[in-house]
Amino acid sequence: MPSSGSIAKVKYSKLLDAFHFVSFGEPFEHRAFINPNTETIFYLSEGFDTEDDVPDDFETSDQYIAIPHKHDLDLGRHLVLSFAEEHLPESYDVVAGYFRKRGAYRRFKEFLEDRSQLEQWFAYEAQAIEVALRAWADDEEIQFLPEQTAT
Repeated sequence: MPSSGSIAKVKYSKLLDAFHFVSFGEPFEHRAFINPNTETIFYLSEGFDTEDDVPDDFETSDQYIAIPHKHDLDLGRHLVLSFAEEHLPESYDVVAGYFRKRGAYRRFKEFLEDRSQLEQWFAYEAQAIEVALRAWADDEEIQFLPEQTAT
């Protein structure tokens, strides 16, 4: 939670985009932060020059709110195994076995595609992400701005 007392405000869609950016790689490979004073999100990534959009006081201030990685919200392996337990109980051990080696998500998605359950997984995952992100935002005292619709 930022110590400045500022309430951060952001559109849920922007938070979701930042979450996906952060979660794309390994923890700390890609990072994103909310600036509660400007209602903006800035991005940092190893291997890409993203320093132009970073506030000057980023390294010295504790006011910025770090967007969590999916592992911070228990949305990695645990979520896959929850899905398998709920939707594929007869294949739980097979799915769990994928996570003993590299390439687990690829094999898991191929497994689901072979069983015509990939779309069901994507819906399950999206719902879990929304619930977890909204709970995290509530804990961080982040308020959501309305999404603008085209007129």
